[in-house]
Amino acid sequence: MEANNRNRTIALAALFQCVEGVTQIAARGRVDSELFNACMNSVLTEDDHSPEALYGGVANLKTGLKVLMYQLGAGNLTPDGKPKDIEATRYAVNLLYLEKKLANDPDMFKALLKNIENAQQQLDFFAMTHPNMVARLAEIYTTTISKLGPRIMIKGDQSHLANPENAAKIRALLLAGVRAALLWRQAGGSRWKLIFARGAMQKEAQHLLNA
Repeated sequence: MEANNRNRTIALAALFQCVEGVTQIAARGRVDSELFNACMNSVLTEDDHSPEALYGGVANLKTGLKVLMYQLGAGNLTPDGKPKDIEATRYAVNLLYLEKKLANDPDMFKALLKNIENAQQQLDFFAMTHPNMVARLAEIYTTTISKLGPRIMIKGDQSHLANPENAAKIRALLLAGVRAALLWRQAGGSRWKLIFARGAMQKEAQHLLNA
């Protein structure tokens, strides 16, 4: 994948979209279906000729692009005057860190890929977002990435977090978040890019939203 600002923006938007899905479930006990479908698609699809292809097109990343613009903006408030979501930033940073640890553990990375390949074979029997598929992806996250540590502690309404189906969706979204973090690194993303290329990524996000 070419290392350029467009691909980095798409990858970071995808990461924030996964995080947004987690926060929606934690706060409300449900997640936007289109948002969730795009994130699951990125893990289970083999169409990776471009970053956006993993999500079924840029149009399916509108939520992530909007969150990216808010989170990367200057100051502590979003453009509409609301406080930035500190928890969302923490989740995103933790996912970037976990992906880095995964990249430095070849055996774990190999095991992860093998498990995902096995899960993809189940698509002959289940839809991508069927509870059985979501549970399988959640299990993959628990048995691989979660063991790398540290565990990501999700804050929210305990009645929602304690629901097994919600917990599985959150873990599946975290797995998709690590996938997006991998795209970010492959596109040349780094801590320095987050600091010094924020404005450029905001402009690119706005361009993609307007396209």
